[in-house]
Amino acid sequence: MDYVSALVPPVVMAAFFIGLVVTIVKSQGGPNKAKEDAAVDSALSRAEAAQQTPRTEGV
Repeated sequence: MDYVSALVPPVVMAAFFIGLVVTIVKSQGGPNKAKEDAAVDSALSRAEAAQQTPRTEGV
């Protein structure tokens, strides 16, 4: 019976992981896809703008 107790945690974790992947794949697209893409594009452009601004202090 030790082999059963050794196999249960990996099997349970694999089942939850598969469920997570299925949920993520199913939630892609749909009516909110354009809004989500716009939010990601906005965040990326803000991050790029913050990286490109030159530092004037301490130089």
